[in-house]
Amino acid sequence: MTVRHFRVEGIVQGVGFRPFVYRTAAELGLDGWVANVNGHVEGEVAGPSREIGEFAVRLRSDAPALARVRRVQLTGGARQSSYAPGFQVRHSPPGLSGTAPREIPPDSAICAACLAELRDPRDRRHRYPFVNCTDCGPRATIIEDLPYDRIRTTMRRFPLCQECAAEYADPGDRRFHAEPVACPACGPRLAWGELRGEEALRAAVKTVDEGGIVALKGMGGYQLLCDAGDPAAVAELRRRKRRPSKPFAVMVGDLDAAARLARISATESRALTSAERPVVLLSRRRWRSAVAPLTDQVHPGLTRVGLFLPTTGLHHLLLDELARPLVVTSGNLSDEPITVDDTEAARTLASVADGFLTHDRPIRSRYDDSVVQFAGRTRITVRRARGLAPAPVPLAVREPVAGVGAQLKHTFTLASDGLAHIGPHTGDLADLPTYDAFVTSYGHLKRLTGIEPVALAHDLHPGYPSTRWAEAQPLRRIPVQHHHAHVAACAAEHGVRGPFLGVAYDGLGLGDDGTLWGGEILVADLTGYRRAGRFATAPLPGGDSAVRHPSRTALGHLLGGETLGSPRPYPWLTRPFTDRLDPAEAVAVRAMIARDVNCPRASSAGRLFDTVAALLGLCDRVSYEGEAAVLLEAAAGDEHAVPLAQRVVRVQGLWVYDPAPTLADLLERQLSGEPVPRLAAAFHLTLAVVTADLVARAVAEGAPRTVCLGGGCFANRRLLTEVKRRLRAQGLRVLVGGQVPVGDGGISYGQAAVAAARLAGEG
Repeated sequence: MTVRHFRVEGIVQGVGFRPFVYRTAAELGLDGWVANVNGHVEGEVAGPSREIGEFAVRLRSDAPALARVRRVQLTGGARQSSYAPGFQVRHSPPGLSGTAPREIPPDSAICAACLAELRDPRDRRHRYPFVNCTDCGPRATIIEDLPYDRIRTTMRRFPLCQECAAEYADPGDRRFHAEPVACPACGPRLAWGELRGEEALRAAVKTVDEGGIVALKGMGGYQLLCDAGDPAAVAELRRRKRRPSKPFAVMVGDLDAAARLARISATESRALTSAERPVVLLSRRRWRSAVAPLTDQVHPGLTRVGLFLPTTGLHHLLLDELARPLVVTSGNLSDEPITVDDTEAARTLASVADGFLTHDRPIRSRYDDSVVQFAGRTRITVRRARGLAPAPVPLAVREPVAGVGAQLKHTFTLASDGLAHIGPHTGDLADLPTYDAFVTSYGHLKRLTGIEPVALAHDLHPGYPSTRWAEAQPLRRIPVQHHHAHVAACAAEHGVRGPFLGVAYDGLGLGDDGTLWGGEILVADLTGYRRAGRFATAPLPGGDSAVRHPSRTALGHLLGGETLGSPRPYPWLTRPFTDRLDPAEAVAVRAMIARDVNCPRASSAGRLFDTVAALLGLCDRVSYEGEAAVLLEAAAGDEHAVPLAQRVVRVQGLWVYDPAPTLADLLERQLSGEPVPRLAAAFHLTLAVVTADLVARAVAEGAPRTVCLGGGCFANRRLLTEVKRRLRAQGLRVLVGGQVPVGDGGISYGQAAVAAARLAGEG
């Protein structure tokens, strides 16, 4: 008889792993026990060596769908078993110990079995909004501490009824040790003011049906709902939420309903129906009927729409009753973090919602909806949150470190022992509630994972709240340049250990020379970089004001672009643009540029997108970050075009793209009557041609042939696809982030990768 101790690491708590171990041992006739310990699973197994070997294989090969087994260890050997026949699921030992980081399971959308119960009139959980089992339901949003047991979640205040307790204790039941298990008799209840249960649900349905706005307490925070086909309701939601044009996500009942609204590939279909249930950005269908299923107010000026399927039983009940697409957006005011606290929701959302559909299960951690899109089969993560975070991503790291991110689309990363835990998306740290959410979330995830960083990596920009927070901590600080972090994130995700060529295109980031960068070609590894190429600089009249006013950025390029030998566009070419601007503002901006007053210069690809969008009359003012670029991509559509003029010159040892000929050609072709969609497409193609040229010149001078793409501009599917095609045609290996956001949401992971590499180099 052999007795072996086993230990399983990975995402193995909160995913039905102990019941799975129990069933596996029983099938093989093995005795012993299993328990949650710290953030892993361990136990002992007794029986013949052959069966124990099969047991170890099955722990990895047959693990539950939500589990992510990273390591299985067996120790011990032949000795006399002292076990009584049978296998036990033991209570977790109190307290946390050990040094290995603990992995936290993300929330998971309702599974097919629970959905069937929800809709079965004979089932005791018929129409129960909080139905869940070991294969689905809340996890990260309810965990207060580890090991993962009910008493350490927000479900501890709901004692199990006799029937739920029997399911919880039955090894043959799929709710065996399902910690959030509940039913109408013992679990959370819906509320709408004084109404409860079905009456509360009917009140919410009636409000939406009559064109109203509902604040719904979801799995990871409050959400705002309205009828996606009602122009007045969507317009009113925009007014109240102070979100004039940023697109809303739309929830539909099933894949068939999604296919009626958008064209969906097999890859996109798998993402929509996955347990993560992200919002997936899809190509919208054109509707011929007079009554469209979605009002244009949902995504003004865009050809793509963000769709997702229900994540909870409550969402399904609402969609079953209403039988129409719903706008489902974050329960917050513009730029603030998603609201999770009931009292705070009542205060901040009272001016937005016509009523509150809430419940009495507390939300411990806020997790907004994740957002992804696809360029062919390449996944681009736009926002990593519910369903994806805080599941770890591999990272070559030994000593524990943290990356504290930048400012926009903020995340943080805690990394140790080969894994990086990227915290949930919070938003713009310039907003005080968002900053507070970051600090709270960082402390909670640090405690849960058990990671105590020896160093904090942060952005070079001294004004970022994340930088100032890092400076106030009693830890070693490692400053990381913004664009190096972008391309390092891509390299680290793909396991690139040696040198690579980085292409970083985004809005703005502080360079190591004190100027603003954003169109960068870097020869790099994870410890450092050198600049090999860039975009020409142009002034940003008014600084941050220019970011909000693309027309100002356009004037900066036309009147103050870096002098590289190309003539600026003739006045008669620019007159159609300047004539439509406010005369007083145009005069003031011209004076600022001429006198170089409050006109920081930037070598930014993102600001060049803004410039072209303004010149083509698509966007003079933005209401959300990246709006001008998004509208420019939408205008290009599937249009075919020929490139605009372009020029690359050598300046002080760097290859520099001079956009002056590009802008002059754009204006001349516009004046000759070429349509805006074709010109928008031509600009995208031009940037891809320029990128391929800059990369080819760097490679010819000895740069590596592995190219890592990073920065928010590569969320542009048209640009990404064309850049990848042209670089691969040169025989280059081209990489882009998949699990890690390509924009600023991935900065913290890149910072952690750089910090880990530098510390390893010191050792």
